[in-house]
Amino acid sequence: MPKDIPTIGVEDLGGDSIPPDAPPPTSLKKATNYGYSAESDASEKEDLFIQKIRQCCVVFDFIQDPLSDLKHKEVKRSALNELIEYVTTNRGVITEAVYPEAVNMFAANLFRPLSPPTNPVGAEYDPDEDEPTLEAAWPHLQLVYEFFLRFLESPDFQSSIAKRYIDQKFMLRMLMIMDSEDPRERDFLKTTLHRIYGKFLGMRAFIRKQINNIFYSFIYETERHNGIAELLEILGSIINGFALPLKEEHKTFLLRVLLPLHKVKTLSVYHPQLAYCVVQFLEKDPTLTEPVIMGLLKFWPKIHSTKEVMFLNELEEILDVIEPNEFQKVMVPLFQQIARCVSSPHFQVAERALYYWNNEYVMSLISDNAAVILPILFPALFKNSKSHWNKTIHGLIYNALKLLMEMNQKLFDECSQTFQKERTFEKARIEEKEKKWQKIEEVAKTNPLYPSMSSLFTEMERLSLNGLRNYENESDVVINKDEIISNVLTPEKVEAANQRESGFTQKKSELPPDEMTERALGEYKRHDSYLRKVPSVPSAE
Repeated sequence: MPKDIPTIGVEDLGGDSIPPDAPPPTSLKKATNYGYSAESDASEKEDLFIQKIRQCCVVFDFIQDPLSDLKHKEVKRSALNELIEYVTTNRGVITEAVYPEAVNMFAANLFRPLSPPTNPVGAEYDPDEDEPTLEAAWPHLQLVYEFFLRFLESPDFQSSIAKRYIDQKFMLRMLMIMDSEDPRERDFLKTTLHRIYGKFLGMRAFIRKQINNIFYSFIYETERHNGIAELLEILGSIINGFALPLKEEHKTFLLRVLLPLHKVKTLSVYHPQLAYCVVQFLEKDPTLTEPVIMGLLKFWPKIHSTKEVMFLNELEEILDVIEPNEFQKVMVPLFQQIARCVSSPHFQVAERALYYWNNEYVMSLISDNAAVILPILFPALFKNSKSHWNKTIHGLIYNALKLLMEMNQKLFDECSQTFQKERTFEKARIEEKEKKWQKIEEVAKTNPLYPSMSSLFTEMERLSLNGLRNYENESDVVINKDEIISNVLTPEKVEAANQRESGFTQKKSELPPDEMTERALGEYKRHDSYLRKVPSVPSAE
């Protein structure tokens, strides 16, 4: 219960709490006698409806003593089911007097202090291993959410009346509950918040601002919040409804909120929703492509291979919607990064980058700008065609080389010759460097202290010779057309390589999962499987 809601003893309810706005406590036993008969007139039905809503403001203890007041808990559950059925099957029942009662009942049941977080934060958090903490009072909370959603979605609902009670304070408290560890509650909150955003035009700017504040705190302060994915899912639908041209407020949100969200350690928890939001912006305004891609390159992970694969996934989604003129603005730094990914010793990063060659639109962009892109990609492909430890990567590189060769044979040959010249020049530079070191060593031998320092010169000579040998081995290699074709990766080779590398997959924890948690999540059915598009209202945006 919130701190500002006192606990009032109720003799026949075992000391359960009632919000101060509720009427004097009455027995839930009496509530079971409230019925909606055909003979009841409209005013009597309204009174009975309100009394039953008030009875559902009673909050029971499911944590300290789960087995207490079982009878009364069941009575409340039945009452909530009756309320849901009554609102769903009847018209004209949501009168002006019902609004404050329904909002107060929702607040009394849902707005509460959340339990302290139980799962680790940051790099220690593993969404596949760390089970969520489920809300003990969910049998009642779920029905309260369902009733409130039916209330919001009823044809009788009038936002002009409801806005007196669903105000900014109400929305702030609702957003606080979005940090609940129970994914079922966050799912209902997501749908509820989305419906409120769609119906209350005057609240839209405030809701967006408060969501931004949550993101700012998450990015720059705590890096802990359970509802980031759900908030981004809501925003994905909101962005879809933005009117054109986009306001500066929305562009600022993209560049200062969505892009910095990529640097948080727990990116994997919400990355699909984040990528969707970014792509939605680019579909709305293609001129944002350059700052978005440059922002992604700025936050590109250096040592976190899992995040790097996620970045590559998102980048391909962006390339699918990029316009050719916008592509030309970013193609040089973009393909410099892709070349680094191809050279990555982590085979999943290199593999994901090489899968870009399976994208027809990406290949058409490369073909149109081959004179710029091919010289960037060729050195990385050439070096790793022989030196990468993973055999599957070898085959994928030969696939890429074959496509580039077929794209522009003349340019491919020029890149090959240029690369060989550069390698020869580099070899000569190292040889010259080696000669200089030898001269330094000859002079050093005349020093009386040389015997005590000779081991250092020997080690430096060894390192220099190793570098020279590496360049000698690589510069002597010439890839020809027949070699590329013979090494192209076929589906049979891919399957064989995957079988060989199955031992590299990370082993999951052998700790048994919590059966009650798995069963509860398995039995949960979402209220909505998708979010409807919020219509754009330029005057309200």
